[in-house]
This record gives sequence, structure tokens and C-alpha cells, in this order.
Amino acid sequence: MLILVVDDEPQIRKLLETGLGGYGHDVITAATGEQALTLVAQRKPDLVVLDVNLGREPDGLEVCRRLREWSRVPIIILSVRGDEATKVRALDAGADDYVTKPFGMEELRARIQAVTRRAVVEPGGSGDTIIRAGALELDLVNRRARVAGEEVHFTPQEYDILRLLATHPGKIMTHRSILIAVWGPEYADMTHYVRIYVNQIRKKLGENPTAGVRYILNEPGIGYRFIDR
Repeated sequence: MLILVVDDEPQIRKLLETGLGGYGHDVITAATGEQALTLVAQRKPDLVVLDVNLGREPDGLEVCRRLREWSRVPIIILSVRGDEATKVRALDAGADDYVTKPFGMEELRARIQAVTRRAVVEPGGSGDTIIRAGALELDLVNRRARVAGEEVHFTPQEYDILRLLATHPGKIMTHRSILIAVWGPEYADMTHYVRIYVNQIRKKLGENPTAGVRYILNEPGIGYRFIDR
């Protein structure tokens, strides 16, 4: 099993590299969140052990959230904080488990075994980090979009809606599911938000139905569907 260890403290990285290596795992390490995102995309590890506090942005929770946009790799969060609120934030961000420092290697080994047993690859999940549809290219790792080779700038909410639709091609995404995923459950009934933002996304993508240029289909009264071409 290939495990990525992400921690800003060299001694912790070395400890985990040695300890997990002793159990027969191959271990690669990263000191920052950006390094971690790149390594997951390039090396496709079987599991990520991720510290919450990385000393610089993005922190562990943000790395976890960004990974969950395009990867189902199992993630175990490490933190010196063991309070319930921090654990809830980690799990809400997409972590599979949470280990409080200090911990023993046998405990971590047991958590790794449990998480990998539970790991399920979602149906239709290709693991691709670049989505291409027509002239659109969506870079899920770097949160960038290009149309016909030209970069298109989206607001965070616009990008999140486009990413959500593009990673579920052909599937109807309801107004409610989009609102909850992008804004949170308290916005579940604000359907006008989705209409406004989708219209903005369409303009930026240069949609022109009469010329056959379309990426997002409207399902009246239900939601939207991304056209997979």
C-alpha cells in the first residue's frame, strides 16, 4: 500500500515514514498542502495521513475539502486537538477517520486497516483530475477552467457548481443538492441562487445553443445536467 504522509514537522514525517514502512507500506511525504494535492494527483496513493495544522495555507481541512472535489482516497486526519468540534469539522470536510496526537503506531495501523476495509470506489468515479467536454477543460487539482485554451475566471461558488455538475456527467443534479453542496443545508430552499449562478456560468463558458455550444442542460423544475461530450 502506498501511503502519503502530510505534516509540516520533519520529525513527524520521518517517524511515520519509518513506522509505516516497518509494516510493509511504501511511504511518500509532503510538508505543505500544495505538495500534498500535487502528489495525490501524480502518485495516486492508497491512503493519506494528513495533519490539520500545516503551518501555512492551505491547512489540513482545506486540503481535505479540495481532495474530496476529485478524489475518494481514504484520509486519516492527525491533530493535537481532540475536542468534538474539531473532529466534526474534519469529518465534514471529508476525512474518513481522526487520530489525536500523541498516538501509538499500533493504533494508527489499526485505523489504517479499518479505513481501507471501508473504502469504496464510487460507481462511475474515474479518478481523472482533468475533465474535458467540447472546448472546456476543467483542472480539478488547481481549480482552473479553460475554454478553447483561454482561462476563464469563476467565483468560488460558480466554480463549485460547475465542478459538481462536471464530475457527475449526464446525471440530473437537483437544485437542492447543488445548494446544499455549495452553500450548505440552510440554503436548501434558495433555488433562485442556483438559477442566477448557472446563468453566469453559461455566459462565461460562451454557451450558444443555436451554434451547438452547450454544456449545461436545464431540467425544468428539477435542476441541471452536464452534457458529457
